[in-house]
Amino acid sequence: MAESLYDVLGVKKGASADEVKKAYRKLARQYHPDANPGDASAEERFKQVQTAYDVLSDEEKRKAYDRFGSTNGRGPTAGPGNVNVDFGDFDWAGNLGDIFGGRFGDIFGGAPRGRARTQPVRGADVETEVRLSFEDSLKGAEAKVPVELTVACSECGGTGAQPGTAPVICPECNGRGVKAESQGLFALSTPCPRCRGNGTVIEQPCAKCHGSGRERRLRTYTVKIKPGVKDGTKIRLKGKGEAGEHGGPNGDLVVVTRVAKSDTYERRGDDLVVQVRVSFPTAALGGKVEVPTPEGSVSLKIPAGSEDGKLLRIKGRGAPKLSGKGNGDVLARVRIQVPKRVNKKERELLEELGKVTG
Repeated sequence: MAESLYDVLGVKKGASADEVKKAYRKLARQYHPDANPGDASAEERFKQVQTAYDVLSDEEKRKAYDRFGSTNGRGPTAGPGNVNVDFGDFDWAGNLGDIFGGRFGDIFGGAPRGRARTQPVRGADVETEVRLSFEDSLKGAEAKVPVELTVACSECGGTGAQPGTAPVICPECNGRGVKAESQGLFALSTPCPRCRGNGTVIEQPCAKCHGSGRERRLRTYTVKIKPGVKDGTKIRLKGKGEAGEHGGPNGDLVVVTRVAKSDTYERRGDDLVVQVRVSFPTAALGGKVEVPTPEGSVSLKIPAGSEDGKLLRIKGRGAPKLSGKGNGDVLARVRIQVPKRVNKKERELLEELGKVTG
């Protein structure tokens, strides 16, 4: 039976990435050809260890191997030393020194040869606030949002080089971004000290940004605010945040709405709660009252025997839904009015009512 990649590294199938890496480091040092000159079996085992690590250290390849016994879903293939792996994903061309220098540098402290060049970095997101009245939050609005951002230099266009010039290939590393250093048995690849892994250098820096390719500028964006936004709603403007580095995309601008409280309504999701004053006779006998809504007052029927605090629903007259599909409701809360002063006639009637009701 072909030996599994987990057996090659001496780890369990559920081993963590750190356990896989530690096992690999130990075995790579043990079987490296430089440490075993002329030993063909050590060289073969070295290849097996490299193959196993290339698969098990890569999340996607590991998933494919666990599922199919290979990294491409076509089934297992016996590799060096009967290791169960598909070699279609690996290139073993070149001498062992090239393999060691290119694929082992990161394991022994350096960066992989040919892959250490600085990668594009996405710009950071920027968050700012916009303040709205309660009425504007319901009907929607446009707001001017000023924000200070790091953007591409307007003088050099983000290259960092003086206009009319361009970055050149680093003469120290010939554009590779790394330098190999011999450390006894091992060759370590480290980022090039001159270009810092970029592979290029700027001989004539831009006078405005001093070679950074970036500058701080105040920009103002117009933000369209949909009807129905709540306090704390976030509006994302793609690509309007901080500039990316090394050719990376810009971040986003996140605008957070801050809505003032209303003197009339209490918001509950898309519903609006309003307090409605009702006289005792109306609450007892029933009747109609006028209820304010964002679209104007409506007449609401008060059922006979309504208690203080009772909620009556007026459908479709609440806040607009951000999805654009209709509105919430207005919830009218009955508040029974108790008069602080009564005239003689009212007192007589109330006393008579008290006698009738006991």
